[in-house]
Amino acid sequence: MSEIQHVTVTALTKYIKRKFDVDPHLRDIWVKGELSNVKIHSRGHLYFTLKDEQSRILGVMFASQNKAMKFRPENGMKVLLRGEISVYEQSGQYQIYAKEMQPDGIGSLYLAYEELKKNLQKEGLFDEKYKKPIPAFPQTIGVVTSPTGAAIRDVLITIKRRYPIAKVIIIPALVQGMNAGKSVAASIEEANRLGTLDTLIVGRGGGSIEELWAFNEEIVARAIFNSAVPIISAVGHETDYTIADFAADLRAPTPTGAAELAVPHFSELLERVSVRKARLMRSMQEKITKDKERLKSFERSYAFRYPKQLYEQKEQQLDDLVEDLQREMTRLLTGKKERYNNQESRLMRVHPKAQAKAALQRYEQALRTLTREMNQSLAAKQREFQHSLEKLNALNPLSIMERGYSLVYKEDDLVKSVSSASEGDKVTVRLQDGTLLCEVMEKVEKTNE
Repeated sequence: MSEIQHVTVTALTKYIKRKFDVDPHLRDIWVKGELSNVKIHSRGHLYFTLKDEQSRILGVMFASQNKAMKFRPENGMKVLLRGEISVYEQSGQYQIYAKEMQPDGIGSLYLAYEELKKNLQKEGLFDEKYKKPIPAFPQTIGVVTSPTGAAIRDVLITIKRRYPIAKVIIIPALVQGMNAGKSVAASIEEANRLGTLDTLIVGRGGGSIEELWAFNEEIVARAIFNSAVPIISAVGHETDYTIADFAADLRAPTPTGAAELAVPHFSELLERVSVRKARLMRSMQEKITKDKERLKSFERSYAFRYPKQLYEQKEQQLDDLVEDLQREMTRLLTGKKERYNNQESRLMRVHPKAQAKAALQRYEQALRTLTREMNQSLAAKQREFQHSLEKLNALNPLSIMERGYSLVYKEDDLVKSVSSASEGDKVTVRLQDGTLLCEVMEKVEKTNE
């Protein structure tokens, strides 16, 4: 029987966990339910069970995420949370790892807020590169808000206290209710049509998320983004963040804070002017003192006390410089002439006429050398020929015959010995002046005695 294929519990758990981790639907999910078994660990981690009428799931929210929550989770509280689903390998249980948590009472609005924020951010409406700088010294400031709310009173009081020379124009708008978003957007567009504003404050006082919702609408965010006038958002309290805050060029925590950011403090400006005036006076005094010292130094200098002697010295220095110049010009001219003559000599050496003359001289010299060597060689050959001729004559058989000698031939062979001929042989005897045809009558051999 073959062995059954199997896996360990650890391997199986790891496999299931990987399946959870690669599922995109489980990586970022919103879940609504009721909290139970809520426990905050000593290290700050939040452990809980999320349940509804039929099911439950374990959950954990680590300290790095839950420290930003604005409420304290409790048993029985209905919440809306965002997180990811994964498997805790040690127990083999799947659970939700929460990243955000909100009370369920504002869940639908919060989801709409997060969705719009995500889309506008992806579109680029919140990018820093589009933010316009706020003027440091505005002349006219516009305020888009309710003309009867507490926010406008705070803005007007703060601007009058800090920078009374600024002019404030109120552009009324609904800041709460069904048509509030359209009203705020229309007021921003009207403020841009005025063409006289340096800065625009848009906002209202604090309230619930429903009351502040006009500043979370897309129409308001796009109106702020398209505004040519720099906008400071001032919505609610310091902890309230709206879509308008992200789209604005600058966010203020409160309407009062927006007024403080929009204008400088008059007393601070006066203090800065006084400080700079003092610095300027001090710098001017230091410059005057230094210039006086320089003037006194000039007055004590040799040039001011003895101008004639200085002039005479300069005249003498000028004469020396003129002589140096003339000497240098002469040296330079001489060097130029030498280089010119050298160049001319080199040019003449390579001139075709000079080269032809030199070639002709080389030819004549070579011809003389050749003639001399040929004559010498001819004389040597003639002497050698005469010597060889003399040797040839000395060895010539005909020369021997002139002295009375003859040559005997048997047929065409020279007879050198009596043994080469027999009695009765016909032989030819060659003499100096002819030949004799003879017959051997008798042979007499030489004997050694």
